[in-house]
Amino acid sequence: MASNTASPTMDGAPAVSAPEETISTRRLIAFLIMVFGMFMSILDIQIVSASLSEIQAGLSASTSEVAWVQTSYLIAEVIAIPLSGFLSRALGTRLLFAISAAGFTVASFMCGMTSTIEQMILWRAIQGFVGAGMIPTVFASAYSVFPRSKFHIVGPIIGLVATLAPTIGPTVGGYITDLMSWHWLFFINIIPGIAITIGVLALVDFDEPNFELLQHFDWWGLAAMAGFLGSLEYVLEEGPRNDWLQDESIFFFAIVCVLSAVAFFYRALTQKEPIVDIRAFTDRNFALGCMFSFCVGIGLYGLTYVYPRYLAEVRGYSALMIGETVFVSGAAMFVSAPFIGRLMTKVDLRLMIAAGLLIFALSSWMMTGITRDYDFYELLVPQILRGVGIMMAMVPVNNIALGTLAPSRLKNAAGLFNLTRNLGGAVGLALINTVLDSRTDLHISRLHDKVTWGNATAVETLNMLTQKFQGAGNASLMALKQLSQIVHRQAVVMSFGDAFFILACFYLALSLLVFFVNKPNMMGPPPDAH
Repeated sequence: MASNTASPTMDGAPAVSAPEETISTRRLIAFLIMVFGMFMSILDIQIVSASLSEIQAGLSASTSEVAWVQTSYLIAEVIAIPLSGFLSRALGTRLLFAISAAGFTVASFMCGMTSTIEQMILWRAIQGFVGAGMIPTVFASAYSVFPRSKFHIVGPIIGLVATLAPTIGPTVGGYITDLMSWHWLFFINIIPGIAITIGVLALVDFDEPNFELLQHFDWWGLAAMAGFLGSLEYVLEEGPRNDWLQDESIFFFAIVCVLSAVAFFYRALTQKEPIVDIRAFTDRNFALGCMFSFCVGIGLYGLTYVYPRYLAEVRGYSALMIGETVFVSGAAMFVSAPFIGRLMTKVDLRLMIAAGLLIFALSSWMMTGITRDYDFYELLVPQILRGVGIMMAMVPVNNIALGTLAPSRLKNAAGLFNLTRNLGGAVGLALINTVLDSRTDLHISRLHDKVTWGNATAVETLNMLTQKFQGAGNASLMALKQLSQIVHRQAVVMSFGDAFFILACFYLALSLLVFFVNKPNMMGPPPDAH
């Protein structure tokens, strides 16, 4: 069986290299089972996004209520992810993952059985909270169980799952809802969830629990962290829709966020066993890796949102058609993963990250000239580049951030690392929504200034529309309304172009920061292995 770390033998001689190069079949199967559990948990973030209208109709909910089907999951998950580091040390990988998988399965069943929106929101929150423990646990296991010479294999696996799952979420959700019903978005988790729970209990033997840690559990720290991260997620989710701090509830939770943040950081720095050990950020590569993870999260979740929104609002696509169109990025990630793993053994990881960010910037730049006629083939190359760019950036970032840490720090650090990606996604969605709304208003104002009686093209278009509606009622009024809709749609398309331009500039600038990262030694033993 492979040893966890490169360490000396009992007589003081260096460990023989052969066992270090071997991954036992049992551990590999156990790890792959855990990876599938992580895939389910991340997939469920986005799987309902393409089917919210069907859930809304099925539960007789309002638009604002059904949005909480997504928001409740995200808030609960963002609180649980950093907590998982402490729980993993206390309960051990085997027990924590089994509890997470079993709880996620039960919550999925209850989500599918709900008959009211209130029940759905409650069980989605529980599903997000218990399922979140699976995500950082897989990251920690990947970099503590396997020898460093194998990181080029396990790195692309977890990188692919972390990026592919949210990308194909709308596609999978659209297919399931179209073929069966929205209830099966949740029922489909039950059999895999049971199998994962049993498999983990039977095969995982990566570490031992330390139940004594539970005696030092910082309940005040947990309350402060929940107030800080939960309020932050709420403000970022609801802010773009409700004029940010002009809304009373958003203003209130912004204050809660600030006060809770102060309390959380105080507890984290003063407690003997803090709920989250933020001192991991003193490691330069880990801190920079988290920053890159945060920024990649902006593009990963942001564009998973922007493309479907464009196809729905401008092209009028159904959920299934949207899923079939955006699946290209997921396919590009899947195909490129093995090649990226091979490249990691031959190329400086910093250069790979820079190249990935530049490819991502290029894919966004190609979309700056977007028009209302962009269809599958116009979106094909940008989406392929987007998928390859994200994978080429994300996988080396995982290795740089977590692959150089001592095993004793990995569990806590994995929770913080995954938190930064999710927070990046939340910030990205908030910023993108704000940009789309504000730039749409600006473009509408500018277009209205041009679409006047002095504009020959506008007058000609209006006359043509008036003739089109002759005999169908008030032709002039209907023509004016149609022209207004054309202007609004054009303004929306122009705002999408602006959002892509901002993302292209952002990732171009970000690629320059890669050279502040220390060159990692991915083949040697970890520092402070004990």
